[in-house]
Amino acid sequence: MMATTTLDAAVIGTGVAGLYQLHMLREQGLDVRAYDKASGVGGTWYWNRYPGARFDSEAYIYQYLFNEELYKGWSWSQRFPGQPEIEQWLNYVADSLDLRRDISLETEIVSAVFDEDANRWTLTTADGDTIDAQFLITCCGMLSAPMHDLFPGQGDFDGQLVHTARWPKEGIDFAGKRVGVIGNGATGIQVIQSIAAEVDELTVFIRTPQYALPMKNPSYGQTEVDWYKSRFGELKETLPTTFTGFEYDFTDAWADLTPEQRRAKLEADYDNGSLKLWLASFAEIFADEEISEEVSEFVREKMRARLQDPDLCELLIPTDYGFGTHRVPLETNYLEVYHRDNVTAVPVRDNPIARIVENGIILADGTLHELDVIIMATGFDAGTGALTRIDIRGRGGRSLKEDWSRDIRTTMGLMVHGYPNMLTTAVPLAPSAALCNMTTCLQQQTEWINEAIRYMGEHGKTVIEPTAAGEDAWVAHHDELADANLISRTNSWYVGSNVPGKPRRVLSYVGGVGAYREATLEAAAAGYKGFSLT
Repeated sequence: MMATTTLDAAVIGTGVAGLYQLHMLREQGLDVRAYDKASGVGGTWYWNRYPGARFDSEAYIYQYLFNEELYKGWSWSQRFPGQPEIEQWLNYVADSLDLRRDISLETEIVSAVFDEDANRWTLTTADGDTIDAQFLITCCGMLSAPMHDLFPGQGDFDGQLVHTARWPKEGIDFAGKRVGVIGNGATGIQVIQSIAAEVDELTVFIRTPQYALPMKNPSYGQTEVDWYKSRFGELKETLPTTFTGFEYDFTDAWADLTPEQRRAKLEADYDNGSLKLWLASFAEIFADEEISEEVSEFVREKMRARLQDPDLCELLIPTDYGFGTHRVPLETNYLEVYHRDNVTAVPVRDNPIARIVENGIILADGTLHELDVIIMATGFDAGTGALTRIDIRGRGGRSLKEDWSRDIRTTMGLMVHGYPNMLTTAVPLAPSAALCNMTTCLQQQTEWINEAIRYMGEHGKTVIEPTAAGEDAWVAHHDELADANLISRTNSWYVGSNVPGKPRRVLSYVGGVGAYREATLEAAAAGYKGFSLT
């Protein structure tokens, strides 16, 4: 017998955003429940358990900052911890806040339909159960819809084929195996550098080279833990105001420094062993092609010095886009992996993968690479895929999948016109994934949603929806900033170009985390300007 649950709010997802959203709404006294198709909490950090998966935000800023006791109750072991520790931390959060009693795991939401007469959402699970809720809140993650079915013949492969975001809990035994990795973005790099010494043969299929920065990942003893815990108040105040939600920020203007000073700053930021060179060196790398090229060449020099081999340099070092206009990966001896005798780099830009067959991968020229394991580090349908894979229907039965197939639009990444009472996190036109420490941005968005719902209750409102004019204004503002940013001129998942047929738009807001926060707070302070409340 199918069951129906009636709620004030239904939250989809139990990652960083979903756990916090559930906690806040419950603190308001709402009847709320969170749903996740996974068998455990953690979101991104539940699914991405591939070898080498880890933070590239410093652990002490990838944190919740609403509760000092919660922050100080967890001690990280490293500057950039790995997936098992991160998953443990999110379970610690769920337990510390007593969230599990209001979480339904192994429950996939397959559809959500807005009832215009009742002004409520009806969600349906894969098992056929229904949830009736006033508010639908999506906390599904920016990078959670894997790009998996990409090549003809994937089902014909006799070995093991796995996407990094669906890694088996039991792991994979690589001993004596011929392993192929498709993709060398941030995820692919982590996998490649982690398994190269375990496999018999490793073949890496490379289409787009990446600017990779070396990670410095010291262990944390009690001294380091005490140091970052003592900074709770400082970080809580600072992180929401910086350009990217990290503790470092752009502080120097390129024109204000001499060439020698610029070089010294680049060297210092590079030696930091973090994303600082990308997110706190010079903001002009996103706007000025000459400055972008100079900084790009600085990174190329560093990579050439490590690779040394001219053929590897040609294959692995980017020359056709600027540093920072793609996602910048951190790595640990990734480049040196290609010096190993058991590792082969195969260029596939001009000779692409044609199909997958029973015993391996065939390229366009007919070359067969025989493999026992194929790892798909092929990325995600970023920002939109997590929601378009749910059949979401708004006013008049309009389909979010169909709407976004024509034009990807949101209001501040928090709502979509035509979908009343559907509040969103980690979707396009907000700072997400690309230029943001995710916990900073997700806390901002979930807190705004929480306060909007509180405001509605206090003012006797039952429905909130962005106006068409309000959404137009935000999209125009977003696009004006994006069009001036070099990210908009580069093909990557940042603009959706990795998904065939996806409308091109810079997916993340590039005006800065602090500016975004101010814009959302100003709208709220003005009685939710740009939104209709009834």
